[in-house]
Amino acid sequence: MRIATWNVNSVRARSGRIASWLERSDVDVVAIQETKCRDDQFPAEIFRDLGYEVAHHGLSQWNGVAVASRVGLDDVRIGFPGQPGWGGDNSEGGDPEARAIAATCAGVQVWSLYVPNGREIGDPHYDYKLLWLDRLRAAGEARLAEDPNVQVAFCGDFNVAPQDDDVWDMAEFDGKTHVTKPERDAFANLVDAGFAEVVRPYAPGPGVYTYWDYQGLAFPKRKGMRIDFVLASPRLAERVSGAMIDREERKGKGPSDHAPVIVDVGGPSGV
Repeated sequence: MRIATWNVNSVRARSGRIASWLERSDVDVVAIQETKCRDDQFPAEIFRDLGYEVAHHGLSQWNGVAVASRVGLDDVRIGFPGQPGWGGDNSEGGDPEARAIAATCAGVQVWSLYVPNGREIGDPHYDYKLLWLDRLRAAGEARLAEDPNVQVAFCGDFNVAPQDDDVWDMAEFDGKTHVTKPERDAFANLVDAGFAEVVRPYAPGPGVYTYWDYQGLAFPKRKGMRIDFVLASPRLAERVSGAMIDREERKGKGPSDHAPVIVDVGGPSGV
């Protein structure tokens, strides 16, 4: 089975590119982030025409997550247990945003996650981001305690660069989010809870990125960041046979600012 994650930065603006990519990439399941539309605006037909079932969660023109699968789409879940809301002035206020959706696909629970950006250090949104990641860790930890053999993939845009070589120049990020110790610790806590980062062994850095800003010719200048990941539970991580970052999809006319990240899973599901 081939699983992918991709922040498409507007599913409607990039529907043609998404369809073309699905045809050439041969992915079975794709977790999509930043769809930027409500459920009634989501172009489900581009997936269904290619044989994919799709589940989407979108509340406005911001955020939005989806899972599309051609190997079954069962037990769709909106949000994870304990997911915090955003109230604008504190990290506990408000209802949960459209940042998390899951579905079971061929025995694997695939999550599409769009972690809050954090904006600036000291901003309430930064505290919200740390809380969001901590609650995700707690939910994942609880799930593994309940069933150590469960197969779970946390896929998405984590808005964290866990290592110095995950950004083109650490000096450029002095005093900025994505690389601070609390953010990196929050990401490391997810890994320590039992969710392995399964792409890096097959696509090691430095200089291997998943995101390039649209401004300042960042892509041709190789000024990128590695912030999109697939974190797999132990039983699923055992089955990973390969992974790649599809940098080619960042090229051409009208691309997303993120590249798809792909993981190949072999062997029996055990489910």
